[in-house]
Amino acid sequence: MTTPADQPEPQATGADELTEPREVIDLDRAERRSREAPEGIDDDAPPLRTALEAILMVVDEPVGEVLLAQVTERPTGEVLESLRALKAEYDEAGRGFELRQVAGGWRFYTRASCAPYVERFVLDGQAARLTQAALETLAVVAYRQPVSRARVSAVRGVNVDGVMRTLLARGLVEDAGHDGEGGAVLYRTTSYFLQRLGLRSLDELPALAPFLPEADTIEDATGAPAT
Repeated sequence: MTTPADQPEPQATGADELTEPREVIDLDRAERRSREAPEGIDDDAPPLRTALEAILMVVDEPVGEVLLAQVTERPTGEVLESLRALKAEYDEAGRGFELRQVAGGWRFYTRASCAPYVERFVLDGQAARLTQAALETLAVVAYRQPVSRARVSAVRGVNVDGVMRTLLARGLVEDAGHDGEGGAVLYRTTSYFLQRLGLRSLDELPALAPFLPEADTIEDATGAPAT
């Protein structure tokens, strides 16, 4: 008669032998999956910076980091960090272009030092430029917005109906509602205006004070003390 101590220990079944290894394999597979390229993108996908450069080369308006994160299927913080690194890299290398954050997004722009060459190649005689009257009217809207057409005319001292139509057609100004008192249409600059000037917001517009004439100059020109 055998005692419990003499009885052979129960042998593990095949299912029991595979339990622990299967758990290890599943964990390894999950780790490998986290390193794989996003679904729909090849395993040999380019680095994030390269993908961002390719996207920014084809955009015609600034694109935000949230949308870029959705397209590349990467965290927004990682995308923003890569964009800032690219900007710093271009600035340090002195490339002919730069990456700017303007109008709520990112876009490539020609570096300011290269502007004369680009203007000579692209703009000279090939693109319709704004007239002096249009530029002056746009400046009034930019600094006094929201502003009515009558107010702009009063500031400039001339009728601006035709010029305002041009600015509206170019997408530089837009309707900003109506004046509460007289019901006149008010106008403001657009995000395209910021984009064209390479500004993030209207707060980056240059101050007017340095460009205004001195009080003595106004008095000499008008014959009356400046107020």
